[in-house]
Amino acid sequence: MTLYVSDLDGTLLAGDERVPAYSRDVLNALIARGLMFTFASARSLASASRAVEGLRLRLPVILYNGGLIYDLAAKKPLFHTLLETDVKEYIYYVLSTHAIYPMVYAAVDGRERLAYAGYATGEGVKRYCGRRAGDDRLFSAQNWRELLAGQVFYFKCIGAREQLEAVWNDLKYDTRFLCIFHPETYSSDYWLEIFPRNATKAKGVQFVRELLGCSRVVCFGDTSNDSDMFDVCEEKYAVMNADDWLKAKATGVIGYCEEDGVAKWLKAHFRG
Repeated sequence: MTLYVSDLDGTLLAGDERVPAYSRDVLNALIARGLMFTFASARSLASASRAVEGLRLRLPVILYNGGLIYDLAAKKPLFHTLLETDVKEYIYYVLSTHAIYPMVYAAVDGRERLAYAGYATGEGVKRYCGRRAGDDRLFSAQNWRELLAGQVFYFKCIGAREQLEAVWNDLKYDTRFLCIFHPETYSSDYWLEIFPRNATKAKGVQFVRELLGCSRVVCFGDTSNDSDMFDVCEEKYAVMNADDWLKAKATGVIGYCEEDGVAKWLKAHFRG
C-alpha cells in the first residue's frame, strides 16, 4: 500500500489559503477509489480544518510540523510532544534578547491556546492574528509568564529576515529543539518556527505509515519544513513554485500550487 502525503501552504493550497475547487473534487474522487491521502502541515487543527474544508479525508493528519498527529474520524490526538519548562523559558529568553516576541501554542486547561505578547506585538504578528479574527484560541498575554503558560509545544516568530536570521543562528545548533527559518507563503514576512526535537514531518509521516501498514510513501512539498519529510519517502515531488534546492532533492517537479499541481499529478498517476 502507498501513502500519499502533501504539505498544505504553497503546495496543496492556493493563494487564498484554501484547497481549490478542482483539487478538492479530484482528491475526493480519488479517495473514494481508495487513495490513501493525508497532509503534513505546520498549521494547527483549527487552521488546517478551515483550509481543507470540503476535502473528505479519512486518515490521521500531521499538524505543527509533526508535533501533533490527529485522528479526524475519532476526533482525538494519537501523538503529541511538548517543550520542557526550562527549554521554553530558555527559548523565550534568547528571543527577547533580540527583541523578538513569539506566538506560543500550548494546551491550557485542556484547550489549545495561541498566545501572543500583547505587551510587544509586532506588525507581522498583528497581520497573522488579523487573518484569524474571531479565532477563540487567540490570547493576548500581558507578561512573559502568561505567554509561556501551559503545555507549550510550538513557537512561531514573524518578522524581518535580518532580525530572525540572527536569532536563528543563535538557536539552530541547540539539540533540545528544532528551528526552521523561511519566508512566509502569503506575505513578505519571514518565519522562525521552533518545536521539540522529536516533532518533525519526517517522524509524523513514519508514525502514520507504521500505523496504517504502508510499504511506500509519496510526498509533495515546497520549502524547508518539507525537507526532512522528503528524506524518508520513496518518492518526493516539489511543486513548480518550490525552493530550487528542494527541487534538487525531489524525484520530480510537478505543476504550480496555484494550478492544482498535486491533484493533477495524482489524477494522472494513481491507479487504485
